[in-house]
Amino acid sequence: MDTSIIDKEKAFTSTRNACKVCTPLGGSIVFKGIEGCVPLIHGSQGCATYIRRYLISHYKEPVDIASTNFTEETAIFGGEKNLFIAIDNVTKQYKPKIIGIATTCLSEVIGDDMRKIIHKYKTEHAQDSTIPELVFVNTPSFMGTHINGFHDTVLSLVKAFATKDNSTQNINIFPGFLSPADLQLLKEIFEDVGIKGIMTPDYSDILDNEYTGEYEKLPKGGTTLKELQQTANSKASIEFGYILNKSNPQSKSAAEFLETTFDVPRINLNIPMGINATDAFFNALEKLSNSKTPEKYTKQRGKLIDAYVDGHKYVFGKKAVVYGEEDFVVAMISFLEEIGIETVLCASGGDSGLLKTVIEEKINPRTEILIHDNFDFEEIATVCKELKPDILIGNSKGYYIARELGIPLARVGFPIHDRLGGARIKHIGYEGTQQLFDLIANTLIQEMQDHSPVGYKYM
Repeated sequence: MDTSIIDKEKAFTSTRNACKVCTPLGGSIVFKGIEGCVPLIHGSQGCATYIRRYLISHYKEPVDIASTNFTEETAIFGGEKNLFIAIDNVTKQYKPKIIGIATTCLSEVIGDDMRKIIHKYKTEHAQDSTIPELVFVNTPSFMGTHINGFHDTVLSLVKAFATKDNSTQNINIFPGFLSPADLQLLKEIFEDVGIKGIMTPDYSDILDNEYTGEYEKLPKGGTTLKELQQTANSKASIEFGYILNKSNPQSKSAAEFLETTFDVPRINLNIPMGINATDAFFNALEKLSNSKTPEKYTKQRGKLIDAYVDGHKYVFGKKAVVYGEEDFVVAMISFLEEIGIETVLCASGGDSGLLKTVIEEKINPRTEILIHDNFDFEEIATVCKELKPDILIGNSKGYYIARELGIPLARVGFPIHDRLGGARIKHIGYEGTQQLFDLIANTLIQEMQDHSPVGYKYM
């Protein structure tokens, strides 16, 4: 296609509709996945309110996010006093095991020294046994995305608590930003293959909870403090994703930190979407467990292949635009390559600069793809008008593009704000891939059916 229109659009230096979310939001999701942890946003009330509202809309669960409630005075004189008051209030109201503190643009710009401030608080309360563990992560939204905040927070937790004592032989699993249903599926797989896994974070129950009729300030579930401590003693770490938090070249992932600090071997895999990526995941599990993949999963694999055959003629040769988090986009393209859908554009709001390199080296697609990171939705919309794709694949924020162009949207990833069940979407493993394939194939079939002059009822 003529890429001049893209170059013209890039003359705009402002972001008009971001294809990403703020950094402390990613950190808050991780903190929610830790047992007994309350996220505390060190900044204005608006930041915490925005994050609460955004997460509640997707997960349809209560999400408490505390705030240090900056005012004009705080912005001038610093946030230490506010942070101390907030920690006291959260401790009194929730009695948490951990308070996870995430900074914001404002607290970063004024230069609050979080390490020094928290050390001062701990020193002043050294004799108080009710004070929870305090962990902080730097998450200014003028740098990175919610994915950077997510991975940096996982790293901060592991750095804070991992302790070497040679007492266990678990397997660490760092799944990245997946749905609660995906995390539950991973736990089921680990149990079936006989591996004791330490998943960080684990919000599978907390952000997809049962109805009990009572409000729980601290929902049950999550990665325990003891499990975080034992990550240093694990047999290996499995980490999904190639880009992770690499927009900052100096950053390490949690698995990289454990490998360099405690000699825990790191197994780096693509997010297991599709048969090839899921095969690689189960092959790793076979080596770690010294056992064959359970028949349950070989049957799932066989049924998935059968579904590929059944639906091939409905998906092959269709053109797709994929958008979302960088590692999610990489994994989705790998899956689409398997089923014969041609990705014509992949876009992300991430700014690592690695998206194109990773796709070309790890996925090696058969046809040329337009690959753009640091993209916003207005740029995606402009390119879509030129490319005329058959389907959009991504979160619900792209719906207005699909509506304007009259093409279907397969809703996956995060956020899903205009449908129920965002927390229950499975993306990974043979089971999740089966659901993805059915979703995409049926979305394309419905589009053909809705625009048929015949109004047929059989395929």
